[in-house]
Amino acid sequence: MDNFANLLDGFAHVLTPMNLLFALIGVTIGTAVGVLPGIGPAMTVALLLPVTYGMEPAQAFIMFAGIFYGGMYGGSTTSILLNTPGESSSVVTAIEGNKMAKAGRAAQALATAAIGSFVAGTIATVLLVVVTPPVVQFAISLGAPDFFALMLLAFVSVTAVLGASRVRGFASLLLGLVIGVIGIDQSGQQRLTFGLPQLADGIDVVVVAVGIFAVGEALWIAAHLRRKSGEVIPVGQPWMGRQDWKRSWKPWLRGTAFGFPFGAVPAGGAEIPTFLSYVTEKKLSKHPEEFGRGAIEGVAGPEAANNASAAGTLVPMLAIGLPTNATAAVMLAAFEGYGIQPGPLLFTRESSLVWTLIASLFVGNLLLLVLNLPLAPAWAKLLRIPRPYLYAGILFFASMGAYAVNAQPFDLYLLLALGLLGFGMRRFGLPILPLIVGVILGPRAELQGRRSLQLSGGELHGLIGGWVSWLIYATIAVVLLWPLIGRFVVRPLRGRLVTA
Repeated sequence: MDNFANLLDGFAHVLTPMNLLFALIGVTIGTAVGVLPGIGPAMTVALLLPVTYGMEPAQAFIMFAGIFYGGMYGGSTTSILLNTPGESSSVVTAIEGNKMAKAGRAAQALATAAIGSFVAGTIATVLLVVVTPPVVQFAISLGAPDFFALMLLAFVSVTAVLGASRVRGFASLLLGLVIGVIGIDQSGQQRLTFGLPQLADGIDVVVVAVGIFAVGEALWIAAHLRRKSGEVIPVGQPWMGRQDWKRSWKPWLRGTAFGFPFGAVPAGGAEIPTFLSYVTEKKLSKHPEEFGRGAIEGVAGPEAANNASAAGTLVPMLAIGLPTNATAAVMLAAFEGYGIQPGPLLFTRESSLVWTLIASLFVGNLLLLVLNLPLAPAWAKLLRIPRPYLYAGILFFASMGAYAVNAQPFDLYLLLALGLLGFGMRRFGLPILPLIVGVILGPRAELQGRRSLQLSGGELHGLIGGWVSWLIYATIAVVLLWPLIGRFVVRPLRGRLVTA
C-alpha cells in the first residue's frame, strides 16, 4: 500500500501543466530521434545533459524518461518503412515489418508496433513498481565487498556479451577505466593529468558521453555518407483489423515476458529478447508460411519485448546504481550531475523524485500512443532530412553542450579527441557501452574496493563478503570460462547423448 500511495503522489507531481509539457517534449524528441537512423536515445540524453542542469531534477528526468521510451517507439518506424533500424533493438522488427510495408500493409505494421509498445510499456512499468522496492530492500543489506563484486559483474557482463569479440569488449572497458581514473584520487595524488590543471578534477562524464556518442557518430556518418537517401515507403493512417488484433495480442504479452527480465540483467539489453520473441512467435504461429514474407506476429512480439526491456533497465539503475545499457548509463550520469546517488538509499532520500519519474513513465507511454498512431505519416517525413544538415546541427549542439559544462575552451579539445576516439571505436568494432560503464562505475568500484580492503587491513579476502559476493564471483567465473566449458564439456556431452 505504501508503494501505491507513493505512486499516486508521483502522479500528483507529474500531472501539472509544466511537468506534462516536459513529458510531451521528451516523448516528441524521443520519437523523432528514434525515427532518424544513427541517432539514439543515449546520444540525445547526452546532448541534453548540459541544457537540463538549470532545470529542476524532476523535470529533467521526466523529459529523459520520455526520450528513453520514445526512442524505442520511433525505432520501429525506420525499420518498417526504410528497412534501416534506428536502434540495434529494432533490427528484428525490420525482418517482417519491412516485408509488410512492401506488401501494402505498412499501416498495420506501424499500428501493431505502436499499440504493442504501449501494452508492453504499461505492463513493464507496473512490474517496475512491484519489483524495485524488494530489490532496494535486498540491496540495503549488501556491504562494500558485495557492491564491489556487483560492479565487477557489470564490467565482465558488458564486455563478454557485447561486441564482435570479448577482446574488443575488454579493450573498450579498459579505455573507459583509464578515462575514469584521470584526476586526483582519494589520497590526493594526481593520475594521468600530464601536468594540466584542467584535468585535476577529471573529465566530466557529460563531455565523455557527448564526445563518444554525438561527435563520434557524426564523424562516422560523415565518413560513410551516401548522397542518395533511402526510399521511404508511403504510409496511410495506421489501423488494425479484427484479424490483426487477434494475431497480435498474445505476441504482445509474450514479448513483454521476454523483455522485462532481460532488460534488468547487466548486458541483457533488448537485442536478445527481441530475437527470442521472434523465434518463439515463428514456432507458435498458425501461419508459419508468412514468416519471411510479412507476418504481423514478427512485428508485434519483438516490439513488445523492445519496450518492456526499457522499463526493466530502470530496476538495477534505480535500486543498485548499475546501468545495463547506454541510455541508462547516461541517465546515471545525469543523477550524479545533480548530486544524487542512485542506489539503495535513493528511495529514502529522493522518494518524491523516484516516484515522480516512475509515474511519468505511465504518462509518457500514453502520450506516445496518442502521438504515434495519428502522426506516423508525419514522422516518416523526418527520414527525408538531408544527413549533412542533420549532423551539422548535432555537432553544433554537442560543442555548445560540452562548453556549457565548465565554460572552458579546453573541453572543446577534449570533445574533439573523444569524438575521434568514438570514431576509431566504430571503425574497429569496439562496443561503446563498456567504455561508458567503465567511466561511470570505475571510480565507484575503486571506492568500494578501497573500503573493503580497509575493513580487512589490506588483506585480499576482504574483497569477499557474504554469500552474495561468492555467488557473483561464481557467476563471473562461468561467464569468463563459458567458451571453454562449451567446447570441452557441453559439446562432448551432447555428442555422447546423440550417439547413445
